[in-house]
Amino acid sequence: MREILVGDRQYRIVAVERDGGWTARAEHVATGERFGIECTGQTGTGAIERLVRWLIWQHEHASALAALQEAERAYHRTIAGSAFANPTEGPTALELQKEAFEKVEAARVRLDEIRAKEESHEAHED
Repeated sequence: MREILVGDRQYRIVAVERDGGWTARAEHVATGERFGIECTGQTGTGAIERLVRWLIWQHEHASALAALQEAERAYHRTIAGSAFANPTEGPTALELQKEAFEKVEAARVRLDEIRAKEESHEAHED
């Protein structure tokens, strides 16, 4: 058994031998509830390492998805607010929209990079 901190969550990793292989699972330390997927490996250490990589990836993915959703909300607020913008003060409505859209695009690219990283791990482990 091993405990790790990923983001702001503490997990207990439990590995058990099953049918000649090893399976690892994560539990929230605070509640004892299972979290995420089970990972297998030829050794307990291998199964645990695979699960830790997934937990880190899952945290990065959730954070990137939340950032994209926030950028999209900000973009929609910018679009809605553009109807009331005063074109003689500060940036134009079009400039504000473009800047907000660029933030959405950057967040989308980051999310795609994180998703590709997990697909790469899966391809190398099979």
